[in-house]
Amino acid sequence: MEICNHIQVRLFSPNSPLQFRVTPQKFYFQKALIPTTLYTRRLICKSSSELKKTEKEQISESSSTNSMVMCILGMGFVGEFVGERLKKENCWKVYGTCTGSSKKKELEMLGFDVEIFKTGETDLWSLNSLQQATHLLVSVPPIVGIGDPVLYHYGNLLRSRLSGGKLQWICYLSSTSVYGDCGGAWVDEDYPANPTSDSAKARLAAEEGWLSIVDDLGVSVQVLRLGGIYGPGRSAVDTIIKQGSLTQSQRLREGKHYTSRVHVADIYHAIKASIEIPSSRRIYNVVDDLPAPRAEVFAFARDLVEKRWPGKFELYPSNNISGYNTPRISKATSGRGEKRVLNDRIKKELEVKLLHPSYKSGLEEIINVMDCPS
Repeated sequence: MEICNHIQVRLFSPNSPLQFRVTPQKFYFQKALIPTTLYTRRLICKSSSELKKTEKEQISESSSTNSMVMCILGMGFVGEFVGERLKKENCWKVYGTCTGSSKKKELEMLGFDVEIFKTGETDLWSLNSLQQATHLLVSVPPIVGIGDPVLYHYGNLLRSRLSGGKLQWICYLSSTSVYGDCGGAWVDEDYPANPTSDSAKARLAAEEGWLSIVDDLGVSVQVLRLGGIYGPGRSAVDTIIKQGSLTQSQRLREGKHYTSRVHVADIYHAIKASIEIPSSRRIYNVVDDLPAPRAEVFAFARDLVEKRWPGKFELYPSNNISGYNTPRISKATSGRGEKRVLNDRIKKELEVKLLHPSYKSGLEEIINVMDCPS
């Protein structure tokens, strides 16, 4: 168990090149990467064995006023993973939303406080978690033609509900698809976004909507552009073991030379880093260091499965590594574009150290904790 001390400091004005950082052991000045007047909350965690009883009692007494509240709009694969990790920290309370009663029951069985929220149908004022939230993570899929459905249906109400409250931080989870087709070039956050598909255009519109909300609320708002997401239960290893049909999205990726991926655990670390080092209107690519074609990833996953459980599965030959007799689709018809995405900014500004710099370490960890499938 970990117990978190909260230290809250005031940053210098936007014109100052310095910011003041504090830890229990020392304080120092450093150049501010993104000048801001926002309050930032640094988390310094110690194991319970390292704290004296009196310190534990003091933390317990102040937890009711100092605990941070995360509201996750859209508890899908990423939102659920982030919520589970945050719940393990005593300094966080986690609320979330989903769109159906079956998913709500599933999340409640995991210990989450969940509300059903269907954009366009649910009254925004019924979401009690919004009023309590100190942090808001938005993981709601965009809708073609309107962008982010939450802002589209409730923009003014949302501003009214959040203004003057406890909110400090907003993060919108976007996609690297907004860069469009870059001819295989390396792209960073300064590369002009040029989405080609309708869904990518909706993503970009959603980004712009959430970044502009800072003008009304005066809170830290950032966008994380995620690469292809994988993790436990959702990886090339899982696909091979299940031997099911490829989804339409997976078939569309068959013809790509490059795909920038990210393990869900590294998404979580990027989110935590952006909370500790908040910014205003900043965009970050969250991907690993090794963009790779799908066939290469599946070949590696196939070898892992065969080594772990020799002869248990009927594995596809290397010339049809992703199996399922799926025809290859050209880049022109995929609509997803060719690019290799750089992640330098999260390393330099947010001090993120990737747990899985490539798909290899990520898949190895996934299969190493798997039980033998029946």
